Amino acid sequence: MLVSVHDDPPILVCADLQVEYLTPGRRHVILDGEVATSRCLELLTLWRSNLWPVMHLKRIAQAAWFNPSSRLTDWIAEAKPRPGEMIFEHPLPSAYSSSRFTDYMTNIRNVRCVLTGFSLDETILATVVEGFHRSHRYQVIGDAVACRQAGMSEAAAYKASVVNVIANFATIQSSAELIRNGGAVAV
Repeated sequence: MLVSVHDDPPILVCADLQVEYLTPGRRHVILDGEVATSRCLELLTLWRSNLWPVMHLKRIAQAAWFNPSSRLTDWIAEAKPRPGEMIFEHPLPSAYSSSRFTDYMTNIRNVRCVLTGFSLDETILATVVEGFHRSHRYQVIGDAVACRQAGMSEAAAYKASVVNVIANFATIQSSAELIRNGGAVAV
């Protein structure tokens, strides 16, 4: 069953679309980042052109490898939040580690979120699992998410494994299917 987005549009959640993940030579670089980025930007364009709600998550970890004052934590230029779009910074993998995010999600009537972005094996996984336990519904766009290789020789297999785990807690959909349905999400 699909829900009309014009009556009650889902929130597009862009997770950790930061320069760090696309900079060659960096520890957390995403090898297929261009593909996921282009899908994220397509969906961001659809949401913005329809004036549907957009939320941006930004990881601001305090670990030694993550320097929040570095330019590497800046938004990818094309995905930079615009005025009126929500921004939540979170110190731990789950976006729910931001008290502002938790308050917002707790106080909206019908929580339906379309999740895209980077840090699939950290931010997206942790947020979806925690949201599931709070009865918040997430839809993850499988071709608009990416994660670093995590020391494995086969990045695609690692990503597929993480997506399979996430499928226990959220619906998985392709960007083409979401765009074809005009942003309607399965419930």
